[in-house]
Amino acid sequence: MRLFDLSLRFKLPLWGGGLIVATALALSTSYVVQAWDNLNHDLLQNAEDVGRTTAHALFPVMLHDEVWAAFEMVSLPFTANPGTPLIASQIVLDKARNVYVSSHPQEHALLSPLASLGPDFAALDRELLTDANSSVLVRDVLGAEHIYVALPIVSDGVRLGTLIVSYDKSLLWQRFSLILGRSVWISLLVLLVLLPITAYWGRRMMLPMRLVTERISRIGSGELESLDPQLYPYRDEVGQLFIAYQQVLSKLREKAEFEREMVKSERMAAVGRLTASIAHEINNPLGGMLNAISTLKRHGSPDPVTQKTVSLLERGLSQIRETVAALLVEAKVKSRPLSAADLDDVRILITPAAHKQATRLAWTVAIGDTVALPSTLVRQVLINLLLNAIAAAGRGGSVALQATANASHLVLVVENTGQTLSAEQLGRLFEPFTRFSESGNGLGLWICYQIVVQLGGTIAADSTPDCTRFTVNFPVNPKPEHAIHDA
Repeated sequence: MRLFDLSLRFKLPLWGGGLIVATALALSTSYVVQAWDNLNHDLLQNAEDVGRTTAHALFPVMLHDEVWAAFEMVSLPFTANPGTPLIASQIVLDKARNVYVSSHPQEHALLSPLASLGPDFAALDRELLTDANSSVLVRDVLGAEHIYVALPIVSDGVRLGTLIVSYDKSLLWQRFSLILGRSVWISLLVLLVLLPITAYWGRRMMLPMRLVTERISRIGSGELESLDPQLYPYRDEVGQLFIAYQQVLSKLREKAEFEREMVKSERMAAVGRLTASIAHEINNPLGGMLNAISTLKRHGSPDPVTQKTVSLLERGLSQIRETVAALLVEAKVKSRPLSAADLDDVRILITPAAHKQATRLAWTVAIGDTVALPSTLVRQVLINLLLNAIAAAGRGGSVALQATANASHLVLVVENTGQTLSAEQLGRLFEPFTRFSESGNGLGLWICYQIVVQLGGTIAADSTPDCTRFTVNFPVNPKPEHAIHDA
């Protein structure tokens, strides 16, 4: 895998850490180079200052040929600072570039030619010979152990000799190494603080992006997963992406729910049209058969076996007629407006079923004198829902009704305890011939759905471990095709 193909949650901390390291190295290098230049400059400036002062003081001493006094002058830095002075040695040369006096006479014998003191001094001797008129001569050769600064001992144009001050490079490197060490430790400390912060913020910023990417990749499979807003509560570009995903997710959910409702409505409408067509076709021969049986019972003299058989046929055909009648749900019926008395009638009608099951009824009705809805259809919906709730609650269960009305809507809420409905059952709840118990023909809820939809309302169900709830919402001002006629 290439570096650029890595996830941003790894790539961002790596790039950020790399930039921090590069910046720290650049700043440290710049600081170290500047420190070395400053040390070198200070050393040479100090050498010139000390050398000029010493050379100026040596002129009268050499003029009077006071060798001992000259020795005391060049030895003063070592006697005053007996530790490890930066100056390695001081040598005074006469006009012929022979040693006049030295701070270390054992190493630099008096009257010894400068060239005889070693390779470095021999090279310095050649430079002095070439640049005899130079005021200050500095010799700093890479790899050499010392830096040499040569200054003329001169006054009023008269030159008596040369002062050579040598500096030990090892002491200079010791001071430089201290500065270098401090710089390295400071850089490491900065990196130790910044790199974890960069890694944390990189992963922190990329977490919502990674989650959004994963969720988007699963949208095609129908998985619409939300993200916790507290994962990234900021309003920058990443936060805006987070918010945009949530908005898109909300729109997709609305679209999916709308499509499901459309499919469900179309399927239910198609089933309704099919069942209504079948019911009409069955009704014609069914009515003829029932009339024939009625005529046979009134005018015939069948034997007991035939009478029993005719009675069985009549009951069976009557049951078929009732089932067919249930399939022919029409909202265009003549019915008086709904009133509170109708809900009292419903309570009276379902009370025997509740007593038989020992079901507790809770009844809350808050509607006006009349509601502009067909009482017959609303009562049928309410009776079906309450009888189903009593059956589902089981022995000793509870059923509650809440009915409220205002100028625009009538809302019926039926709740019952008992077995919880699964998500699959809730999805198929209003389909015809769907049974969730041993009793009934599976048409009650489908009839309720057909009536509610034809009256322009909505019906919904939800189920929790505590209760199952059906909520019906009727618009009080029905459409023209749902107009109510007084009986």
